[in-house]
Amino acid sequence: MASRLLHRLRHALAGDGPGEAAAGAEAEQFPESSELEDDDAEGLSSRLSGTLSFTSAEDEDDEDDDAGSDPLPAGDHESGEDAEGSPQSDGPRGSQLLTRQLQDFWKKSRNTLAPQRLLFEVTSANVVKDPPSKYVLYTLAVMGPGPPDRQPTQISRRYSDFERLHRSLQRHFRGPMAAISFPRKRLRRNFTAETIARRSRAFEQFLGHLQAVPELRHAPDLQDFFVLPELRRAQSLTCTGLYREALALWANAWQLQVQLGTLSCPDRPLLTLAGLAICHQELEDPGEARACCERALQLLGDKSPHPLLAPFLEAHVRLSWRLGLDKRQSEAQLQALQEAGLTPTPPPSLKELLIKEVLD
Repeated sequence: MASRLLHRLRHALAGDGPGEAAAGAEAEQFPESSELEDDDAEGLSSRLSGTLSFTSAEDEDDEDDDAGSDPLPAGDHESGEDAEGSPQSDGPRGSQLLTRQLQDFWKKSRNTLAPQRLLFEVTSANVVKDPPSKYVLYTLAVMGPGPPDRQPTQISRRYSDFERLHRSLQRHFRGPMAAISFPRKRLRRNFTAETIARRSRAFEQFLGHLQAVPELRHAPDLQDFFVLPELRRAQSLTCTGLYREALALWANAWQLQVQLGTLSCPDRPLLTLAGLAICHQELEDPGEARACCERALQLLGDKSPHPLLAPFLEAHVRLSWRLGLDKRQSEAQLQALQEAGLTPTPPPSLKELLIKEVLD
């Protein structure tokens, strides 16, 4: 059905006459097919007009390091549809407009019985020159359930990151991935505005389709794609003492995990809360640091002793004492762990464990 609709739509765009109205009507009934649009489909740049900003859109034939050396499928050689000009864009203003529309959508759908899904928007695409390589960095806004005034989280990924995710999911979920396409590689013109616009739209659809399939939505590879680069960068900044820069990354990673619904597997959320607590404490905000410790202790609950349990208890006791708040329950729990020989006296600090943690 999807391929037939796309065929009719192409004839309509080519001006085949009577089929135009019928194709438009049917396409309206099926606004999102089970497949991504073909990499050569027309109209993507106009769809992104006013929402996608570019820092560069050079029309070069040099090979992108994201493109690799894979041969193009038959018929994928360049044609006249790669326009020289860039899409007319309103830049950040247009991006903010679409973000508000997405927020309005979530506000209206919060009380519906349909399961809520994340929405994705490529807000910018930057050509990055890092000799000898050159690539396009796509920044995506991630919208999900929550207060309508909450700012969307953001991630920045390149084509090779999306491709690695696609290949990994194909290996582990061959059945569900059979109906999900991916934008093909190109050997030339990777930096034209037209190519970037098409890929941006394709990446939005790709992630949206993955989120629509429960089996894929909870796949570890997809969770890694969303949060692992941010966690690694935040850990590095924290360990080098750049707490303010790290705080923004930890906060973004925490909101992403909330949106993705990964708090039931607490290891990474606990590490994120540890990073938040450390940064808030170092930036002289003990109240927020204590709140992060309390949230972590709630996640840990009555589970068997976790390596981070004693460090969170110790930090909670110390911050409570500093703020003049009740610390007796945390003190008693920490003392019980020490008497049972489950943690040394004194326990390791949150920062010590954060530095030693290997994120893979």
